[in-house]
Amino acid sequence: MTNPLLATDSYKQSHFKQYPPETRTISAYVEARNNAFSDDVLFFGLQSYLKNTLLRPFTAADIDQAGRICAAHGVPFNEEGWQAILTDYGGYFPLEIKALPEGTLVPNGVPLVQVENTDERMPWLTTWVETALLRSLWYPSTVATLSFKAKEVIYEGLLGTSEDPDGQIPFKLHDFGARGVSSAESAALGGMAHLVNFAGTDTMEALEAAMTFYSADIAGFSIPAAEHSTMTSWGPDREQEAYANMLEQFAEKDRLVAVVSDSYDLDRAVRDIWCGALKERVLRSGATVVIRPDSGDPVKTPIRVLETLWQSYGGQVNGKGAKVLNPAVRVIQGDGMTLATITQLVGELVDQKWSLDNIAFGMGGGLQQQVNRDTMRFAMKANAMKDAEGVWQDISKNPATDPGKASKAGRQAVVEKNGTLTAVRQDELELKKDLLKVVYRNGELIVNTSFKDVRARADSYLRSQVAT
Repeated sequence: MTNPLLATDSYKQSHFKQYPPETRTISAYVEARNNAFSDDVLFFGLQSYLKNTLLRPFTAADIDQAGRICAAHGVPFNEEGWQAILTDYGGYFPLEIKALPEGTLVPNGVPLVQVENTDERMPWLTTWVETALLRSLWYPSTVATLSFKAKEVIYEGLLGTSEDPDGQIPFKLHDFGARGVSSAESAALGGMAHLVNFAGTDTMEALEAAMTFYSADIAGFSIPAAEHSTMTSWGPDREQEAYANMLEQFAEKDRLVAVVSDSYDLDRAVRDIWCGALKERVLRSGATVVIRPDSGDPVKTPIRVLETLWQSYGGQVNGKGAKVLNPAVRVIQGDGMTLATITQLVGELVDQKWSLDNIAFGMGGGLQQQVNRDTMRFAMKANAMKDAEGVWQDISKNPATDPGKASKAGRQAVVEKNGTLTAVRQDELELKKDLLKVVYRNGELIVNTSFKDVRARADSYLRSQVAT
């Protein structure tokens, strides 16, 4: 499904007939409206849309296919308009797109993106792209925001319990979400959004996406790890042999290996095998064995495992007064992890004087799939129309039945006031002061953002947030 002329809602195919005859240019913006999830959105994902869609010209064959489908589907098709774009622009959309820098933490209600058609024959094109543009923004931005909020919680816990919070934080939240999403594209976009904040992932599509769209090297890392199928294939009578095989295959000096240990009885496995029969082998290997509970209470269970490991392997109390296990063993809690349970678990660990050095967190569907467009109330709305006289007219909505859906009137700009990003009318300031900068125009990528820059920008917001 690669025809860009079909990447919209059916009803938008008829919109070229619906604007007033004097319409020449339409301006529209994208924002996250006020919502209960977060006061800010970590903006990310636009460049993937620009490179994957707008930098790929459509063809005459695309026009023919879309025309046939629309005719059979029962909606009009703007063959004349699309043919003009193919002839005059080589199949590239004549649009200008402005945006804030990706990786920016933006207050709700502040425009992230603003779009205008550059050919006055095609005012319908601005909002025609809403469907594909909006879904390329709301999903990675929402996942990036969720990951960022988890990072805030974990980093604050590290500041209170670790002597190396900056060294620890990159691998403290691991993405296990690939199997829980609806498509490979979702895995790529959502997994890449998580990697803006962390460097641990098992979503390999995210690595390719970051390389393709943001010129990244390898943006995420993983380790050898067991799953229940490989452990239970040995049978309950050979559980110890299954774990011993993991050590034989992967336990090398200064390397990590993760072993799921709840296939039968987690507490017995930790007590009798990891702290008993295999303890000396673990210590001799020089590796770090990461024990993974995968069932039970998501807060109590990992703390119980830590306590058992401490009784056997010991450790030290660091300068923050928190217990740090012998480096031979660590724990990862990936079952039942949400922003709420991560917050609860971090709080318990801090209260009980456990260093967060001892544990990593994992999220699957809760990270990549349990979000939707309404999580942060993303919307794209037209805000201005230029008429045949060259005069810009305000456009907005203000439904009496839901004032929360009121939209902004007039072309928008973003400025920084007292350290906070704020939306203002574009006609109320000098254009050079507008933080919305042109990133795409008529098939040309004006700004090519690197993944390194996105990460650095997001990280600066983390440190600013935690400091305050």
